[in-house]
Amino acid sequence: MTITYVWRGDIDNWALNELHAEGFGCPVGQTDWRARLHRHSLGWVCAREDDRLVGFVNVAWDGGVHAFVLDTVVAHRNRSHGVGAALVRAAADGSRAAGCEWLHVDFEDHLRSFYFDACGFRETAAGLIAL
Repeated sequence: MTITYVWRGDIDNWALNELHAEGFGCPVGQTDWRARLHRHSLGWVCAREDDRLVGFVNVAWDGGVHAFVLDTVVAHRNRSHGVGAALVRAAADGSRAAGCEWLHVDFEDHLRSFYFDACGFRETAAGLIAL
């Protein structure tokens, strides 16, 4: 399995909507990812096996030194092969190259091992308001 990772790679809305639906267990949406990412994101990473989108991570930011990992997703058949960790590494590299000093992530408890052990994040105190 040869996977390529591209910072700010070309986005096919249909392929990303399908990957999101598979990864997050929801119906296939109609999100215009290309417009959303170009409008709101510092960058994103696309993982491709041949021409097939098999992973994605979005990196939002504050316009300064803080970047935020969002929407990390890997196709089911490509999980447990290091694709997710490689996506996050590429997101960190792209964020660092853009001048960011911090990369933040929040996640559900079942993903602790992935983000702390596989990706190298460390635990911090944070707050959250459900809107």
